[in-house]
Amino acid sequence: MADNKKLVAEITSMDEDFTQWYTDVCIKADLVSYSNIKGCMVIKPAGYAIWELIQKHLDARFKATGVQNAYLPMFIPESLLQKEKDHVEGFAPEVAWVTHGGLEPLAERFCVRPTSETLFCDYYKGEIHSYKDLPQVLNQWCSVVRWEKETRPFLRSREFLWQEGHTAHATFEEAEERTQQMLNVYADFLENDMAIPVIKGQKTDKEKFAGAEATYTVEALMHDGRALQSATSHNFGDGFAKAFGIQYAGKDNQLHYVNQTSWGLTTRTIGAMIMVHGDNSGLVVPPKIAPIQVVVIPIQQKKEGVLEAANKIAESLSAFRVKVDDTDRTPGFKFAEQEMRGIPVRVEIGPKDLEAGKCVLCRRDTREKIECAIEDVPAKMAELLDQIQNDMFQRAKAHLEAHTFAAHNKDEFAENFKETNGFVKAMWCGCRECEDKIKEEFNVTSRCIPFEQENLSDKCVICGQPAKKMVYWGRAY
Repeated sequence: MADNKKLVAEITSMDEDFTQWYTDVCIKADLVSYSNIKGCMVIKPAGYAIWELIQKHLDARFKATGVQNAYLPMFIPESLLQKEKDHVEGFAPEVAWVTHGGLEPLAERFCVRPTSETLFCDYYKGEIHSYKDLPQVLNQWCSVVRWEKETRPFLRSREFLWQEGHTAHATFEEAEERTQQMLNVYADFLENDMAIPVIKGQKTDKEKFAGAEATYTVEALMHDGRALQSATSHNFGDGFAKAFGIQYAGKDNQLHYVNQTSWGLTTRTIGAMIMVHGDNSGLVVPPKIAPIQVVVIPIQQKKEGVLEAANKIAESLSAFRVKVDDTDRTPGFKFAEQEMRGIPVRVEIGPKDLEAGKCVLCRRDTREKIECAIEDVPAKMAELLDQIQNDMFQRAKAHLEAHTFAAHNKDEFAENFKETNGFVKAMWCGCRECEDKIKEEFNVTSRCIPFEQENLSDKCVICGQPAKKMVYWGRAY
């Protein structure tokens, strides 16, 4: 047990310092390590395996809606980036520039893509000529670079992994339908695979993506009461098309500009998983995206038949992602490592268990121990993993609901953010000045205008003028 205590003691308590707890978990669970390139992280095999499963689940969802994968260059000529004014201004502070090719200065500098709207526009200009060429529904899995000043593993780094979908449509209505369709895909993935409940809604004009007509978001609430924008979907209308000259001949034999969308989800989703589900022993990974769903730990494995029984149990669980920990470390250390890595279920089997024809199943999320006949393990495991997945979502949903408050006036708004973090629902007049004032006075931002509106009052929580929308406000990562 000494090994067990030593391993767990290396994690700062989340109640003592949530930020340090988060960093400790990322490092101690072997998800990432720091690189010698400031602001960039090494995603280690344990972390990348989670990303691979995120990719797998999302990619299947994308393709079910008609999305095809492609890959475009990582470099964007400066002249191309400059074509859409709002877009370039939005990203200018974060752009990394390439000025030399080998020893020779470039005639035109290139930026390393912070996002690929301009590249896809340039591509679509050569591909789209007629209404018969529409829609174009493409996605790419890649990395992007944004020169962030403050970084944190997964949540914000100068280079990160993501997917970015870019589509072109004949009409604004078709683009809007795709924009909201992809937002729903993200919400379904986050809730059903990541066990993370989300609020769906539209960003205010202040918070929307540079160059977009409308930005939609799914917002999640972390354990410390801070919000995390978990995925976004943007309707560009024909703004980019006009800047890049992307036109098609319609059925009426007239030229029309296409309407475009983009949508993306990044490795920060792993950070969300850590901060929604983790505890003071480390990760708690939802079964659907756990690289290892079950670890079988033989107790006194040198005793006759124990290791063989452990291997047979693992073989019977071939329908799941399973491993046997047959290292020579103590059981206590193995238990602590399983908890640190967030493996959903461990199976304990020792000499006495073997003699009784049973084993013990231990849930990572609740630490509940369940005795199970060895021959019943496969059926019980399927049931148990489904239960864990559902229970994790329900706990996260209960936390979200318990930390969502309603403010009917400015005093209630101030009191809520003075006492606790979380989402605060409040009415807003739609005025940019009031939104700016809220950020200045309370250090919170609008998270989204939810699709499911409530009429909390008739007046804006700040200025008292007639309210137009109910908004979720919060402090965010």
